[in-house]
Amino acid sequence: MKAYNVAIVGPLGTVGRKIITILSERNFPINKIKFLGTPKNKNKEIIFNGEKFFTEVAEKGDFNDIDIAFFCVDRSISKYLAPIAVSKEAVVIDNSNAWRMDDNVPLVIPEVNSEDLVHHKGLIANPNCSTIQMLVPLKPLHDVYKIKRIVVSTYQAVSGSGKNAIKELTNQITDYCSDKPISNSVYPYQILFNALPHIDEFLENGYTKEEMKMVNETKKILDKNIKVCSTTVRIPVINCHSESVNIQTEKPISADEARKILSESKGIKVVDDPKSELYPMPIDANGKDEVFVGRVRNDFSIKNGLNLWIVADNLRKGAALNSVQIAETLIEKNLL
Repeated sequence: MKAYNVAIVGPLGTVGRKIITILSERNFPINKIKFLGTPKNKNKEIIFNGEKFFTEVAEKGDFNDIDIAFFCVDRSISKYLAPIAVSKEAVVIDNSNAWRMDDNVPLVIPEVNSEDLVHHKGLIANPNCSTIQMLVPLKPLHDVYKIKRIVVSTYQAVSGSGKNAIKELTNQITDYCSDKPISNSVYPYQILFNALPHIDEFLENGYTKEEMKMVNETKKILDKNIKVCSTTVRIPVINCHSESVNIQTEKPISADEARKILSESKGIKVVDDPKSELYPMPIDANGKDEVFVGRVRNDFSIKNGLNLWIVADNLRKGAALNSVQIAETLIEKNLL
């Protein structure tokens, strides 16, 4: 098998570190790897496959011999560096929201729309974590029943905000247990014992950017005609997002049939036995590759309605794993 020259831009963040782990776990065919970051993170040690590496500063010439570049940085850095990497004939897989709604950039979940990779021009966008875990199970249902409307409420872990948010929650836990005052800086309010219906900035239409990401990305990835309504909420869970999803389909749909389709679909694990109190939970999805689905039941308040409870590791399938799977699919389809 051919081996590839790989760069990870932003290797010290939560997603960058997870990509490093997953590349090793999945024995990704690497010839050479380099870790590119900011000047303040220069010469930080990284162990990969038992070998010691040191981070370099990401500059224009660093992509001259790179085949695949995983970008795990904010949109401003991606906007500047990604076109440079592409001009050097690297294929960029970007985790920011800089390119997701660009008509010339495929927005891809391999289990859902891998065929869109054929149209890439050197740049591929990784969708929002909440969109990814929702669409993996909705795709096989859409193929059979044609979904026409989605109403989703998310319960998102603090890891989605990065390592500083994880530290803030753990510090609040420690301070609470020590009878110390609880402080906050990452979120506008205390996250411990709380739920914040506020992820990203509020827009003029009353929705947040995170909510509109789910709306717009679903239309681009799955079906432009689907109507989507989203409410996104941050909760005091370290890792793994949960979603309550209600769909309405054009064709009649039954919970038993849906459960069977989901259990036979790639990347999905059905955990749905209410009598035994078995259903997906963040604590069980943590560190797992699959999207977990349960509480599958018909919605009797509307025609052809179905409810699902969807849980996934937002750092793995919601970001790092999906990125690596995109790269694996590019190799499989000879699109590099």
